[in-house]
Amino acid sequence: MLERKPTAMITAAINSTNLLPCLKSAQDAGIKIVDLDNNLDQAVLDKEGVKVTFHIGSDNIAAGAQGAEYLVSKLGKDAKGPVLVIEGLSGNITGEKRAKGFADKLKELAPGLGIVASLPGDWDRGKAATIATDTLTAHPDLVAIFCANDGMALGAVESVYATGKGSQVTIIGVDGNSDAVKSIKEGRLNASVAQLPYLVGKQAVENVKKALAGDKVEDSIAVPTLVLTKDVIDAGKEPMLQYVK
Repeated sequence: MLERKPTAMITAAINSTNLLPCLKSAQDAGIKIVDLDNNLDQAVLDKEGVKVTFHIGSDNIAAGAQGAEYLVSKLGKDAKGPVLVIEGLSGNITGEKRAKGFADKLKELAPGLGIVASLPGDWDRGKAATIATDTLTAHPDLVAIFCANDGMALGAVESVYATGKGSQVTIIGVDGNSDAVKSIKEGRLNASVAQLPYLVGKQAVENVKKALAGDKVEDSIAVPTLVLTKDVIDAGKEPMLQYVK
């Protein structure tokens, strides 16, 4: 693609290192580089002397915090009871940020809702289902489960309903994928903090256009996330629903 001499390169890298030779070549050619979805570690870029025009994506700490805000809005700030957190793959920064955002905000808003376990579910639906079952056995009064993605949340939904406690446990995921939306509409999954990749891509193009025109663009742009619930979906009035694809 660099042979075609683009003016900008918007890239969603797999990690911080796999594209470094390409990024260096782009930089040498005067091509503006955009980090889509915040996958490039600034420390690695600095070490390698690569300058990106801007980073853009969802704020994962904020997304986790929104999950906690929804839970407290549903149960009340004086609510008490055990809460389970199912993280992503151990060591994965995205899952860690979502779990931390949730835990910190929950402690701030409703200290009576205590996290009794925060375990890696490895982004796996089946593993999350097992964790949920085991935790429900140890804590039959469990009031909520926060999962770092929707796949794991749907696994937790299966476990909770299998134990007959579907109405007792509030389950929240992150991503807003199509399976989660379907489950929310069916009244099973309570909520998903929707990352809006369509909006991320749209704003990436809009902002790189500004940068090419010489206008000021922030180094890091956080695209908003949306808490999807059955009420929000059924009402259809939230403007950001147009970006839930």
